[in-house]
Amino acid sequence: MTTRFKKMRRGHERMKICFCTDLDKSVLINNFEKRGWVQVSADDDWNFYWAGTGTCRNIFSVDSGYRMHDNQLINHFPNHYELSRKDLLVKNIKRYRKDLERDGNPLAEKTEVNIPGGSKYLYLDFIPVTFVLPADYNMFVEEYRKNPQSTWIMKPCGKSQGAGIFLINKLSKLKRWSREAKTSFHPQIGKESYVISRYIENPLLIGGKKFDLRLYVLVTSFRPLKAYLFRLGFCRFCTVKYDTSVTELDNMYVHLTNVSVQKHGGEYNNHHGGKWSVQNLRLFLEGTRGKEVTDKLFGSITWLIVHSLKAVSSVMASDRHCFECYGYDIIIDNTLKPWLVEVNASPSLTSTTANDRILKYKLIDNILNIVLPPDGIPDVRWNKIPSPDMLGNFDLLIDEEIAAQDEGAPSNNGKSRSNNNRWK
Repeated sequence: MTTRFKKMRRGHERMKICFCTDLDKSVLINNFEKRGWVQVSADDDWNFYWAGTGTCRNIFSVDSGYRMHDNQLINHFPNHYELSRKDLLVKNIKRYRKDLERDGNPLAEKTEVNIPGGSKYLYLDFIPVTFVLPADYNMFVEEYRKNPQSTWIMKPCGKSQGAGIFLINKLSKLKRWSREAKTSFHPQIGKESYVISRYIENPLLIGGKKFDLRLYVLVTSFRPLKAYLFRLGFCRFCTVKYDTSVTELDNMYVHLTNVSVQKHGGEYNNHHGGKWSVQNLRLFLEGTRGKEVTDKLFGSITWLIVHSLKAVSSVMASDRHCFECYGYDIIIDNTLKPWLVEVNASPSLTSTTANDRILKYKLIDNILNIVLPPDGIPDVRWNKIPSPDMLGNFDLLIDEEIAAQDEGAPSNNGKSRSNNNRWK
């Protein structure tokens, strides 16, 4: 028995750990019960709550009157939507870049390029050109007319799993859709806003098929920023070969990688679920493109994750009772440039294959090892610096507290102790 679990057992003898969850998922329940925790209802006294986002918002709302104690942890930050809602993510990243630009920070340096728009960020160009509709409609039209042959992708801000998404390549299609949807397409109702982004028309293809990356990022604090990256991410493939022709513009099996969409296709494979490990992707790219450019790609992915978190760190309510595991969706184009598509606050814990079940069980186990103090008992007074042997399949992305200690001063440059063998 490891020292950690001896300590945990002694801790359990002092205190019974009670958990509750809104999700009836075996990967959660089995992990909690393995630790000797006891399930209770939300109305009982609990120490650990794996909640839905709505429950979390209710707990932290002023009207609830609920006051959390030092020995309670919950799996969402109160305003997680600053990162996970499509329109707010874009707004926060744009504000972050403008703030750095105003302060003369070299991270916000721009370069003149021969593309519509005239310039781009050298180091922070990791989201496609995006507008929020209806608010930014005129700005979108101005951008569209610079390159009328381009394709754009429309996504409802408050939905997930591919719901309500469609592609457009003509302004008339957007206008027609707006007329047809005018009863719900209302500027004053946030949930009915859409984001429209320039579609990545040159995705990296493997076997002729489009794919994206699903990566898991654990944040235990936003101020100071403490974040970890799970090595066992995976690629999600479309079931139909990529085709940019107009006739396939409405074929979501060609364009959307969401498993919730692809599993309904006739070509869906129940054995591997259209998934491929990040490790296999890395080996494939090293063999076909070379190690140097592959290393650069994965370094760029780490970079975009860290700076997307920094973009929201100032507006996120960094309550010490909270942690959160985000599902990052990233597209790689055929120049091996990564693009952040969206961030999910409640990545699916449903297992579509046996490998999926094993991966998600490890994910939850590793998360618990990181967010709990060494004795295994929730305690917000703990400094949230786990020992390296507790990280499991996670690597430290950034810990601003450790970086400040190492350098003897607060750090804003994204340095952190990290594992050079990340992704391998």
